[in-house]
Amino acid sequence: MNKVSVVVPIYNGEKDLPDLIECLRTQTYPADKVEYLLVDNNSSDRSKSIIQAAANSNFQTTGSKPIKICPLSENQIQSSYAARNAGIRDASSEILAFTDGDCRPQPRWLENLIQPFSDPNVGIVVGEIVALPGKSLLEKYAEQQDTLSQKHTLAHPFCPYGQTANLAIRKQAFVAVGLFRPYLTTGGDADICWRILRETSYQLKFAEAATVKHQHRSTWQDLQSQWRRYGKSNKYLHELYGIDLMREFKTKEYVYRLSRWLLKELPLTMVKIMSGKAEAVELLDTPIGLLNGRSRVMGQKEAKLSDQARQIERI
Repeated sequence: MNKVSVVVPIYNGEKDLPDLIECLRTQTYPADKVEYLLVDNNSSDRSKSIIQAAANSNFQTTGSKPIKICPLSENQIQSSYAARNAGIRDASSEILAFTDGDCRPQPRWLENLIQPFSDPNVGIVVGEIVALPGKSLLEKYAEQQDTLSQKHTLAHPFCPYGQTANLAIRKQAFVAVGLFRPYLTTGGDADICWRILRETSYQLKFAEAATVKHQHRSTWQDLQSQWRRYGKSNKYLHELYGIDLMREFKTKEYVYRLSRWLLKELPLTMVKIMSGKAEAVELLDTPIGLLNGRSRVMGQKEAKLSDQARQIERI
């Protein structure tokens, strides 16, 4: 069975770390085959001390074996990709798995994520991301749209990729193409996958049963920030690879879409709700979708890839 190094960048993760560590503790993958590299990225809260305490404690798996938590720091560059690079350099395993501090890996996550690497031709394995239960309208909307699912990124028209919230990469692939671009603030997951798939013969596999759970955005401000970040990612990848940018709607297109929503979609959805065939959140699909698209376009306009962000570090 393969040894695995799990790399998790942490920035101000004080509230999330206890639940994350509990999820790591309950993994079914053999504890003596895994090291968990938690990389503090210059947090201003108690994250660093919580990680250190976890490393010093005798955390037990369900099989009564201690898990190995390794505290690391990346204080020079404020970027989750720089933090991941610190973990990669310190890793002692051939397989590197990635998730985020606000994710909740399910018990069989590693077991299912690592299995495809039994084929030496596989260099990337992508797991699935599902929603934690949410109560707000915005959370229910995102869950209905399956916003976080990796099926969207795997269907990218340019080249498939997986988000670092649930991703595993063979270390030799990093040796071949380099590490994450440390100064990139978003889009680095697509960039690393595309470099591996375009510059090596490694294959990508989707391990749908390898799941992590993630909380959807619950406030309007957080949701729009998320979609602006998607737009910035689009722009960076456009400058690196020439992918198409999202087109900005003209005023008449907004008027048409909203008029169609008010006169046709809204009445039909209300009928479906009364007959139990739809949920109330579906009433707002069109306006929320339009506003998310607008935020994405705004993100594209704001972003400009710096020369520094083009840099690729090597092991």
